[in-house]
Formats: sequence, structure tokens, C-alpha cells
Amino acid sequence: MRRLLLLALVGLGAQLVDGSLGMAYGVTSTTLLLAIGTNPAAASATVHLAEIGTTLVSGASHWRFGNVDWKVVAKIGIPGAVGAFAGATFLSSLSTETAAPLMSIILLALGLYILVRFTAVGLPKGNLGKPLRKRFLAPLGVVAGFVDSTGGGGWGPVGTPAILASGRLEPRKTIGSIDTSEFLVAVAASVGFIIGIGSEGVNYTWVAALLIGGIIAAPIAAWLVRHIPPRVLGSAVGGIIVLTNTRTLLRSDWIDASDGVRYACYAVIYVAWAAALGWSFQQYRKHRDEERQIIAEAEAAATAGGTSAAKAGTPTV
Repeated sequence: MRRLLLLALVGLGAQLVDGSLGMAYGVTSTTLLLAIGTNPAAASATVHLAEIGTTLVSGASHWRFGNVDWKVVAKIGIPGAVGAFAGATFLSSLSTETAAPLMSIILLALGLYILVRFTAVGLPKGNLGKPLRKRFLAPLGVVAGFVDSTGGGGWGPVGTPAILASGRLEPRKTIGSIDTSEFLVAVAASVGFIIGIGSEGVNYTWVAALLIGGIIAAPIAAWLVRHIPPRVLGSAVGGIIVLTNTRTLLRSDWIDASDGVRYACYAVIYVAWAAALGWSFQQYRKHRDEERQIIAEAEAAATAGGTSAAKAGTPTV
């Protein structure tokens, strides 16, 4: 019962972060399942089955608050489902001894990317409101879907920063669109895992616990996305992922580091993480008004562009 309660709380916290940041539900949940000794393929399968429900509720909540661009959802979600199915069948064919450190490396890389991306880079400028093309979104979807299945998470960490980095879609619609399209990815990945490892490898009680926590958090996160600064939250989540997966790798058979080496690495990560959080908060406060103005101007330009295109009878993307 204690483990189920913990899983429900993790599902709640992970979805709260994912829904307000556009990433980290799968990475956070999979990291915990690996830490308690779950088979890598079964861990990813468990998380993706839970995500079918959480992403459905999250997408509906984001749509209600006006955070979804449905053209982006279609252009990235369908290729993402293809990549997710391929990644699930690939991971299912690997042995546990090979897959566990491999998955931790992928998660660590994603965590580092999140930490650096949101600490060092602010809101992109100059391109907000410009259309996102299919030739950009389709390959991104395939890659993000494949990484999501093999890493137990990655749809948001790959997709959200890439779209934000393009500077063409404001943060709240980037997050809402990525969260909504993840429903297709979760369904495809789940089908792939069931084909690859069978339903016996999945603990459906754990799926239910993660699902309950995620469903509770999804509407709250969709509302919070308008208020929590993504830069600060991104630094926090990135640090958690880096710390947890560094611990997994240092204790694995691949490295098997001594206690002294492990504690020294943890100390360095804690110091760097604290500095990143402090810098992110400082930069957020410094550029808050500027970022709000950029978003407001982009929304006005996008609205004007959509109206003009509708009158002319031409598509906007």
C-alpha cells in the first residue's frame, strides 16, 4: 500500500510538472520505477499505459484553457506515434542488463539538456507567430517518439525545447500542443510494448496508481501553465533527472563507483543545480515584463495573420 501511495504521488507530481512545463512525466516516473528494480521495458510500458489516461485528461484541460494548436498536434502527433511504436519494439528486444544502463544514459542526457536549455536560454525572440512547417514537425515527431519509448520518456524533453527554440509558437501553446499530441504517442508505445513483452510484464496496479495521480494533477497543471515560469521549473526538473540517473549509472555494473566518487559527484551536481535555480529565477525576474510583451505581440500577430488568411481563403500553415 505504501508503494502504491508513493506511485500515486509521483504520478501527481510528474503530471503537475509535465502539464505546466510540457515534459518530464515519463522521465520522472520511469526513473522511479527503475530505481525500485523494475525491468526497463516493463517500466516504460507501465508509464505509457498510464499516460494514455493522463494525456487524454491533460489534452482536454489544455484545450479548455486555450493552450492547444490543433494543426501542430496533427503534424507532430502522427509521426510521433510511428516513432514510439518502433522504439517500443526495439526496447522490448533488449536484455535487462543491457537496457537498464542504456536507459539511464538516455534519461541523463535528456536531463542535462533540460537543465542547460532552461537555465541558459530565455524565451526565443523574433519568430513568434510564424507557421511551423510539416517538414520540421514530422521528423521531430519520429525522433521524439522513438526516444520517448526507449528512454521511458522524452516526448516532451525533445519536442518542447525544439519547438520553443524555433521561436514560432508561444510557450503555453507549445506545452499544450505537445501534451495533447502525446496521447497518440502513448497509445502507439503501449501497443508496441504489449506486442513485444506481453501483458504479463506490466503491473496494472502500478499503472492505476500512476494514472490516478496524473488525472488529479492534469487540470491543475493546465491552469498553472499560465502562471509558473517555465525557465525556473525546467531547471528544477532537469536537476532532479540528472541527479537520479547519475546515481543509477554510478551504482551500475558498468561503472560501480566507490562511495567517495559517488558522493563527490552528488556534491558537484547539488552545487551546480542550486546555482542553476538561482540564475533561472534571477533571469526570470529580470526579463519578465519583456517576455510578456513578446508573447502579447506574437498572439496579436498570429490572430491578425489567421484572420487575413481566412479572408483570402488560404491556409496559415
